[in-house]
Amino acid sequence: MLVKHSTYTSWNDTQLVASMTAGDKAAFDEIYERYWKKLYNESFKRLRSMEQVEELVQSVFVDLWTKKERKNIQNIYAYLLTAVRYQVYMLYKKGRTLPQFEEPLEHMALSYSSADSLLNEKEIRNYIAVWLALQPEKRGEIFRMKFMEERTTKEISEHLGISQKTVQNQIITSHASLREFLQKIMIMMTIL
Repeated sequence: MLVKHSTYTSWNDTQLVASMTAGDKAAFDEIYERYWKKLYNESFKRLRSMEQVEELVQSVFVDLWTKKERKNIQNIYAYLLTAVRYQVYMLYKKGRTLPQFEEPLEHMALSYSSADSLLNEKEIRNYIAVWLALQPEKRGEIFRMKFMEERTTKEISEHLGISQKTVQNQIITSHASLREFLQKIMIMMTIL
């Protein structure tokens, strides 16, 4: 028995997923209404292209609906967010999109390229974009604000409502993580 769509708004995610898995389109529609905007915003932070973001979010929801019987989803939002991040990663990997990096990242790219000429600056920027897409949301946001928007630690902490120490720790963690990521890429390039 299908329930009127208006009552779905009071259902929790577990109920909606169970009903959707059984083929209830209205339950799927409610999931879409709850999460499309969050997924759109998450994707837009990484892609900055409305067209690509719309296509990506739509494909995630189409996949959810067409493969609903084969999926064992415990947390729908976590599932959708992971799917979106994976799709963004795949776009980066295919080279179909890259965030526009500003001058502050050039010194990182140049320092790595001068250390090892196996990778050119464009390739390094591509790898940085892939690395950035894989970072937790807050860390990625802090990294972008610091190195792309050239904001100070104080400006970032005020904007995000967190302490300057937290911002500094995230920047240190980001830098170490990026360095390790690029070193692994260079090792792989020497093997190939």
